[in-house]
Amino acid sequence: MTQSMNLPLRTLGTSDLHVTPICLGTMTFGEQVDEATSHAILSRSLERGVNFVDTAEMYAVPVRAETYGATERLIGNWLKAQPSRRAQIVLATKVAGPARQAPWVRPNDGMTGEDIIRSCEASLKRLQCEVIDLYQIHWPERTVPAFGAVYYDPSKERSKTPLREQLDALATLVQRGWVRHVGISNETPWGTHEFVRLAEQHGLPRMASIQNPYCLVNRTYDNGLDETCHRLNVSLLAYSPLGFGLLTGKFDQHAPTDPAAPQDARMAKFESVRQQRWGRPEALAAARQYNALARDHGLSPTRMALAWCYQNWRVASTIIGVTSLAQLDEDLDAWGTALSPELLAAIDAVRWVHRDPAQ
Repeated sequence: MTQSMNLPLRTLGTSDLHVTPICLGTMTFGEQVDEATSHAILSRSLERGVNFVDTAEMYAVPVRAETYGATERLIGNWLKAQPSRRAQIVLATKVAGPARQAPWVRPNDGMTGEDIIRSCEASLKRLQCEVIDLYQIHWPERTVPAFGAVYYDPSKERSKTPLREQLDALATLVQRGWVRHVGISNETPWGTHEFVRLAEQHGLPRMASIQNPYCLVNRTYDNGLDETCHRLNVSLLAYSPLGFGLLTGKFDQHAPTDPAAPQDARMAKFESVRQQRWGRPEALAAARQYNALARDHGLSPTRMALAWCYQNWRVASTIIGVTSLAQLDEDLDAWGTALSPELLAAIDAVRWVHRDPAQ
């Protein structure tokens, strides 16, 4: 019998949203996870004390036209079947940026104010609710070093929509009562600061949070964005804390392409995932060192990787993605694990050598 945890609540930025330090990510729902299991995971996470659920209009992942919006629909069906659940959770979703090889999201290459409003209306219908607590821009329209890109290249800039127009659209959503607060994702220090500056200058909704990758094999957030968010009071929602499974140890003996590797894991099952930043050989090599370090200190790799995020001062809430109740319980049970100063120093020593191979 699993027990509920007494998780503290944290305030996102300057908003009135109070969330648990663990958030249930749902991008596998509707692809790897069927509806019944998705609903069981949602219910179990709530029963164990998690009040924060994150999704996106483009989910499930890996993205396909056939599963576009599927995750929101599954969550909507769960909410419809148990109406009392809606008041118990902080519900977050995201509006997709430019197509990124997914033209079914929208026909144009940008993310105009009209795109944002239309996407929000569609998300509300799929979620079968009247308001979204946190509505986030999933990735910038601007050309930025994200999703595996390392360098900013101004020659590739094709952005058409001013940030002010996007903020005005978000303000419209708040005024209509469709959205309570707003956030950003996969953003840069400049974009974060500019969104806050424009909001304060023009009386528009202020970004409460930023959802960026943050884990042992990708700590690019530490390279300046942490100071930006700290000084501007924008809260970090850390995604991929287990590096798409690399930091669980499941690939320590067999690489994802090896038939002996767990074939139900995303990295093994989907070639499109292996082609991303998480599939780099350098990322796997670094992960194996972190995993060995965990075992040397009497911890499972999963527990150490999650505890590193859970106790990090930079992180307001860590987004965990699971495909089973057993994975959910394992991730939640890592809460409260303390990492010694010696272990934290050893983690930093590995990073000094490997840096951020999955950035």
